[in-house]
Amino acid sequence: MSPRELEANLLMKAAARLQLIKDEWEESSLAEKDDALVYNRKLWTILVTSATSAESELPQDIKNNIATLGVFVFKQTMSIITTDDVNKIGVLININRAIAEGLRSQPADAE
Repeated sequence: MSPRELEANLLMKAAARLQLIKDEWEESSLAEKDDALVYNRKLWTILVTSATSAESELPQDIKNNIATLGVFVFKQTMSIITTDDVNKIGVLININRAIAEGLRSQPADAE
């Protein structure tokens, strides 16, 4: 499995966990909600750190976009936790799915 495939799979796993919490918001405990949100935040921390590192061969504009997206994900996560607003989870799910699709659709030689 290539690093791109692994990243795509992890993003889809996080999206699935968030979707489950969204679908079962009223029945989910605070710990279950927090677990899914923390998993997603940790994943994004790793993605942003890796993509923006000096060793990353990504173009600078891509690094900047990933960093900006990461900051948005972190802020959105905190907002969900502090406001208990289920409607804000959809954005995180959509971002994860869109990035995963992009990782899967680009040819391997584009890396």
